[in-house]
Amino acid sequence: MAVPLIDFGAWQLTGDFTTIDLIAASTNALNGAILARRPDHYRNFTVVGILMMALLGGLGGGITRDVLLNKVPSALTNPAYITLCIGFGVLGYLLAYDKSQLFREGLFQFMTSFSLPWYAIIGAKAGIDAGLPILGCLLLAVVGPTAGRFYIDITSGVPPKQFIRGEWFVGIAALTGLIWILLNAAGMPIWPSVLLSFAIGFVLRLLALYRGWEEPLAKEPKGVYQHSDGRPLLGRKIAGKSQRELRDLGLLVEPGEGAPAS
Repeated sequence: MAVPLIDFGAWQLTGDFTTIDLIAASTNALNGAILARRPDHYRNFTVVGILMMALLGGLGGGITRDVLLNKVPSALTNPAYITLCIGFGVLGYLLAYDKSQLFREGLFQFMTSFSLPWYAIIGAKAGIDAGLPILGCLLLAVVGPTAGRFYIDITSGVPPKQFIRGEWFVGIAALTGLIWILLNAAGMPIWPSVLLSFAIGFVLRLLALYRGWEEPLAKEPKGVYQHSDGRPLLGRKIAGKSQRELRDLGLLVEPGEGAPAS
């Protein structure tokens, strides 16, 4: 079968959860462009670089999910994905120049809260359709909404959000996917189950951001002390010793002091 020299592909905006997937991809692309302009992520990116960040954010989760399911990613067969992600990337780039930092941050947090449960539901449904066990479906519910952020953080040289303390980023994605799986197993019609799952995940995410609900930090081992900037200071495995005792032993040097004599 001959392939046309120019094939723009068939746009598909509805059906088989495509609408929800496009909503999630578009909002994540907007998030990616705004995130690329934040001081903690910005690395003198070019305009093209910022649009690439939008594509990473918008398409990274869905492509990773589809590859894990051994499928050709929808973003490569449906031109609507790349087109909408570029469009929302341009919008995010323009919003980044708004004078109000509070507006940018507020919009970013709102949109991440909006896209997270959508992608989680899509991931869970993709796992169910593929006949995966529940744990596999939950993994896809987490990968879909978080992989794009992982790629952006790695590209920007900052710790990925999944692995540091935050407002239950991964936990809410997994919970949203689990709620949809249970509602679907109970026989609830597709759209009521989707909307209910989305509402629960969205509200929980907003509450976590507003109230500052965060995952607990790992318990620190004995002999670990804190610098004034919050970083751990290993106490040379001297359990139970205070910083004053370490100073008396010559094992702790204050700023401006010379090293202890050997």
